[in-house]
Amino acid sequence: MPARGSSLHERVRRGAKLLAEQVLPESMVVWRGREGRSKPLTALRGVVFGGAAKVASAGRVALTFDDGPTSLTPAYLDILAQLDVRATFFLVGKLCERHPELVAAIAARGHQLAGHGYTHRRFTALSQAELADELERTRRLLPPGDGLVELVRPPFGAVSLTALAACRRHGFTAVLWSLNSGDWRSHDAGQIERNMAEQAAAPGEIVLLHEGQSWTMKALPAIVGGLRQAGHELVTVGELLA
Repeated sequence: MPARGSSLHERVRRGAKLLAEQVLPESMVVWRGREGRSKPLTALRGVVFGGAAKVASAGRVALTFDDGPTSLTPAYLDILAQLDVRATFFLVGKLCERHPELVAAIAARGHQLAGHGYTHRRFTALSQAELADELERTRRLLPPGDGLVELVRPPFGAVSLTALAACRRHGFTAVLWSLNSGDWRSHDAGQIERNMAEQAAAPGEIVLLHEGQSWTMKALPAIVGGLRQAGHELVTVGELLA
């Protein structure tokens, strides 16, 4: 059982995140789709003082994959095709430069592509000029967007108001996540499946997953099956935000 102090720290962290979701404009940063945005006072009261467990209802959910493209990208694409799922891939610019054929393959399968930084450095550690360079270099390596919204995922989810404002000035909406699969923490597919099942995805969730990991691929059929059994429709982030 976690210590009381760590539990309080987690509640404060979650409360701050919920408050940021309500205060910051969706054009700047999103954690989930509009259908999943909670009323601020109700959500904050539940986090700070406790409350009933979340009861999931059916809606739209977006799967996202970070850190590609990699040598496993074709296998990811094959599994997603077998599952009839389109997802959003947040790609690292320098890897796109090395493997343009994989970028083209992702697009050809009907998935959404967006940037994840050129060097995968934390946006909060970059100067304004460096961040602008990361955004623009990666943008030039990706195919034109679908016209819905231009997205970027800050590496490690590290953000600040300064970094978010810079992304917005360059025409990007920063995309974080509301449901963490934990696939970066555990190399056990069964554990990732349990992580997802225990969190009871709600409408509007943006799910964090990663490329280049055999255990994530192994968990995908169970993850997708669980979401569909709960009645969710799997869409891209762009569709979720449209």
